[in-house]
Amino acid sequence: MLDLNILTPEIQLFINENIDKNIAKLALQKNPFPNVEWLSILNQIEAKTKAKLKLPIWFTTENIIYPSKISIEQTSSEKTASYKAEIVSGESLIDLTGGFGIDDYYFANKIKKVAHCEINTELSTTVKHNFEQLKVKNITCFPGDSFSTLKELNTNWDWIYIDPSRRNDDKGKVFMLQDCLPNIPENLDLLFQYSNSILIKTAPLLDIAAGLSELKNVKTIHIVAVENEVKELLWEIHKGHTGKINIKTINILKEKSDVFEFVLNEKTQFPTYNLPQNYLYEPNSAIMKSGGFDEVGIFYKLNKLHKHSHLYTNSNLISFPGRIFEIEKSIPYNKNDMKSFLENKQANITTRNFPDTVESIRKKWKIKDGGNLYCFFTTDENDNKIVLICRKI
Repeated sequence: MLDLNILTPEIQLFINENIDKNIAKLALQKNPFPNVEWLSILNQIEAKTKAKLKLPIWFTTENIIYPSKISIEQTSSEKTASYKAEIVSGESLIDLTGGFGIDDYYFANKIKKVAHCEINTELSTTVKHNFEQLKVKNITCFPGDSFSTLKELNTNWDWIYIDPSRRNDDKGKVFMLQDCLPNIPENLDLLFQYSNSILIKTAPLLDIAAGLSELKNVKTIHIVAVENEVKELLWEIHKGHTGKINIKTINILKEKSDVFEFVLNEKTQFPTYNLPQNYLYEPNSAIMKSGGFDEVGIFYKLNKLHKHSHLYTNSNLISFPGRIFEIEKSIPYNKNDMKSFLENKQANITTRNFPDTVESIRKKWKIKDGGNLYCFFTTDENDNKIVLICRKI
């Protein structure tokens, strides 16, 4: 049950004064507010601390009530939610897995009527309260089973949005959409009865080929990264679509966003290969997740070092969606050269298409982490193991 006593000015002041504090130490203190559970207050402090960078609008709005810390960790960030809102259009949208409502807040900036469905009644009440604090008036909250709500409302929506959760969290296990709740592949025809356009969010762990094997009518797959960490995959599905599948990668940075797009399985050219030249290019994580290794090299007119290295080179500096390095030296990976150039030095190490791990390389050659030197241990077009000693641009 939602306890609104958490909103009393004294408790809110206490929460704000203890942002970023050690929760384990705070837990040992005596509860200064006996009319509210100490655990609830501690949860508000911990969850609001998590929201500080991830959800700045919520963090700076008074009288927001937060769910568990885990819910905050799992919810969309404001940056990715804002990007989703760019995809949708029209008059109405229903979110079948509303959660903490971050995505719906941004959808509501673009869409006239938004429905937030959430099976957890307490969370639904919390989100409704928060939308009132945020002065959002075009979102309606529906507690209970979202599929029942969809049928009861019996409305044709411009968009259905859904973020299925995995039934289990076995680490390292490759999962399928049919392993999630709700089961989208099983219910896709039902969803198409209420909308021609569906946007599905999945975790980056989902393999793109596996997702395509389960879904139909996929028009675009958006791979969304923030500061070079892939956060989510967005599957844009349109009823009756059977044409080309577009892959759109976006890496959201502080000052800009890097976007690279290509059509899946539509190569009109083949990549070129070369030995290391003046500059080295490493695609961002969204491009790496997309599998568009040849496409990015062809588009930017770069040479690949090796079919499986996914590193690129050229003689002239260009703008590129990823990290760029100036190659100071290319050395063969052997005992003499390693002793001469890198043993007992400090460097940032990356391995690509190379038999040894970063840890084993550091241990073997006594290379400390950090510094301004960047070393790529990789394989060239002639299948020789090489080390590229670089400076980041």
